[in-house]
Amino acid sequence: MDRKIAIFAFNGEMMCFFHGMLNVLDLHEKGYDVRLIIEGQATKLITELNKPECPFHKAYKKLIEKGILDCICKACAAKMGTLEEAEKQGLTISGDMMGHPSMVQYIAQGYEIISL
Repeated sequence: MDRKIAIFAFNGEMMCFFHGMLNVLDLHEKGYDVRLIIEGQATKLITELNKPECPFHKAYKKLIEKGILDCICKACAAKMGTLEEAEKQGLTISGDMMGHPSMVQYIAQGYEIISL
């Protein structure tokens, strides 16, 4: 499949974010070139998602292992207090647009943009 989709997850509500993760994994398994970008209030969720006792931990780790969690927003992670956690987890931190990941870079590479 040659379709490319970049999903920007902004919503910090866990169930909403979990459904975003499920869709990213589903698209990946069905052959799409898909990337998840964690933005806005969603950046606060990475601490909880990294805990083995979190019910969504396995899905989160799967995203990282498959390389489809593309990056986390530098400015938003700093604001939400999770920048150090993102660094500790080894996540790619992006801030090429005034501290935030730019959609332009994904569009230039042919990705369709979906925001949650």
